[in-house]
Amino acid sequence: MTVRELDAAGIHDPALRAAYTHCRGLNARHGKTYFLATRLLPVDRRPAVHALYGFARWADDIVDDLDSSATPAERGRALLALEAQLEAGLRREEASEPVIRALADTARRYGIDRVHFTDFLASMRSDLTVGGYATYEELGRYMHGSAAVIGLQMLPVLGTVTPREEAAPHAAALGVAFQLTNFLRDVGEDLDRGRLYLPAELLAAHGVDRERFEWSRRTGARDTRITDVLRAAAAHNRAVYRDALPGIAMLAPVSRPCIRTAFVLYSGILDAIATDGYTVLHRRSVVPRRRRAVVALDGLVRAVAARAGSRRGEEAPVAGPSCTSPSPRRRVSPVREEAL
Repeated sequence: MTVRELDAAGIHDPALRAAYTHCRGLNARHGKTYFLATRLLPVDRRPAVHALYGFARWADDIVDDLDSSATPAERGRALLALEAQLEAGLRREEASEPVIRALADTARRYGIDRVHFTDFLASMRSDLTVGGYATYEELGRYMHGSAAVIGLQMLPVLGTVTPREEAAPHAAALGVAFQLTNFLRDVGEDLDRGRLYLPAELLAAHGVDRERFEWSRRTGARDTRITDVLRAAAAHNRAVYRDALPGIAMLAPVSRPCIRTAFVLYSGILDAIATDGYTVLHRRSVVPRRRRAVVALDGLVRAVAARAGSRRGEEAPVAGPSCTSPSPRRRVSPVREEAL
C-alpha cells in the first residue's frame, strides 16, 4: 500500500519516498487510532498526513519519553536542534532526518504556514518547565500550539468545500478536543511525568488539589471528589467536540469519512472512561476492539461511497446522525495521540 500511496501522491524521488515511508511506519506503530482513520483518506493524501504525524510524534517523544534519562535541559536542546533542522528544511536545504525531509515537502506541496510548526514547538518546550495550569484560559493558550495547530496543519491536506478560513476554527477545535481526551485518558501517566493538565480552578471547584490527585495515583485509593473533577472535565471536552462537529461538513467529501471516524473513535474513549467509572488515575480506558472494527467498517463504506461520488462529480452526503450517536450509548467526543 505504501508504494501505491507514494505513486498516487506524485512522490518519485527515492530518498523522499524513503522519508515518507519512515513517517508512515511511525504512524502505524504509535498512532493506532489516527492511523486507522488515515487509511480512509484517498491514497494520494495519506503520505502528507503520515509526515505531519511523524513530526509531531518526534517532538513529543523528545519531551515525554519516560525511558530516556535525558534532563530537561538536554531535551530542550534537542527541541532547539529539531527546530533548526525544520527551518533548514523549509528553506529547501538538504535535510538528513527523514521526518524533516518529508515534512518540508508536505508543507511546500500544501502551502502549510510554517507558524503552525513553530507554535507547536513552542508548546512542546513549555512542557519541559510547566507542570500545570491555573485556568482553562491558560491551558487554552498552551493548547493552541500543542493541539489547535495540528488541525490547522491538516486542513489544506483534507481540503474544504467552504473558504478555508470558515472551516479553520472548527479544525482547531477538533485538534483541541482530541487532546483534551488524551489528557483525560492519560492523567495518571502525565502525573508520573510531573504534569497535570486539568486546571487548578477545576480542581478547586470540587474541593480537591493536585496533591490529592498524586495521593490517589500513588496509593490506588479513590475519592468521589476526584471523580467529580474528571466527570466535569469530560463534560467540558464534549462541549468542545460540539463546537468542532460542524467543520466535518465543510471538508472535501472524500475527507469526511476519515475525520468522522476519528471523531467517533475518540468519542468512544470518553465513553470508555465513563464506563470504567473514571478510574483513569489507575487504568487506561480503551475503546473495545469490536467497537473499533464496527466504526472502521462504517468509515470504509462511507469512504468508498465518497470516492465513487467524487469520480462521478457528485457531492457526497454529509456525515449523518451517527456522528453524534453512533451507538445506543451517546458518543459525542490526532498529537498527542496516541499527537494527533
